[in-house]
Amino acid sequence: TTGNKTSAIIFVILGFSHRPDMKVIFFILFLCIYIITVLGNLIILLVINMDPVLHTPMYFFLTNLSFLEICYTSVTLPRVLVSLLSSDTSISFAGCAAQMYFFLFFGATECCLLAAMAYDRYLAICSPLHYMDIMNKKVCMQLAASSWICGNLVALGHTTFIFSLPFCGSNVINHFFCEIQPVLMLVCGDTYWNELQIILAAAFVILMPFLLILVSYSLIISSILKIRSARGRYKAFSTCFSHLTVVTLFYGTAVFIYIRPKSSYSLDVDKVLSLFYSVLTPILNPIIYSLRNREVKGALFKMRRKLFHPSS
Repeated sequence: TTGNKTSAIIFVILGFSHRPDMKVIFFILFLCIYIITVLGNLIILLVINMDPVLHTPMYFFLTNLSFLEICYTSVTLPRVLVSLLSSDTSISFAGCAAQMYFFLFFGATECCLLAAMAYDRYLAICSPLHYMDIMNKKVCMQLAASSWICGNLVALGHTTFIFSLPFCGSNVINHFFCEIQPVLMLVCGDTYWNELQIILAAAFVILMPFLLILVSYSLIISSILKIRSARGRYKAFSTCFSHLTVVTLFYGTAVFIYIRPKSSYSLDVDKVLSLFYSVLTPILNPIIYSLRNREVKGALFKMRRKLFHPSS
């Protein structure tokens, strides 16, 4: 009976309703961000698939990342846009669980995928002679598949665990989507062990890949410093810069939000920080990789020439 009562709950997502005067501005802003994110990442996908020069392990992982960013943004922003247009900000129990699952799924997958990309850069710079033998098509597929499977398991575990708990009292989620901490605050009774489990799981999912990235880049930097020519050092570092920027943006906010005690929570601050890794990172991904990467810029130029000047 308790389970039936819980599953019948309708949550209300507070979102940005505390600023009704800003609804139109927020709608236009988020709509522009969503369109640019989807189009930018779609262009990256098309460019890589159309240019044989970019059919390498690094760009294989980048296609996975671009596809993931489209999905990641689509979990939250369309619903935010709908809620800004209408006065109905409710979401069903099942809908909230689904949103949390997919958000965690794509987020955890990105953690693993960024670690796989760091390993790829490590091999390319530290073992260039054996790079193509080690990072063959089969290995790339296995690393990508492992990232998606790991993300799925993490999301399934977290979502099942949280939504099997009893909910009572307030049904208002002080966030713009069904994020873990705001939902946990609506659970009946003491949630200490639930929060501890989430912190430990987040530490494993976020910090383990992050440690692999740190180890990879410490070895990469060590190898780059051994290169005698300044041009060679710059060329080697430039292949890592885009990835490093994305890692810093994504992990910087994710670590701060998920790996800290309850006493330091501020839902209004968390709402703003969540925008960084759930909205800004996906939109910056194609910009960072296209502006900093000579091969991608060259492929973009070729694609534009084919589309607008097919006879030349």
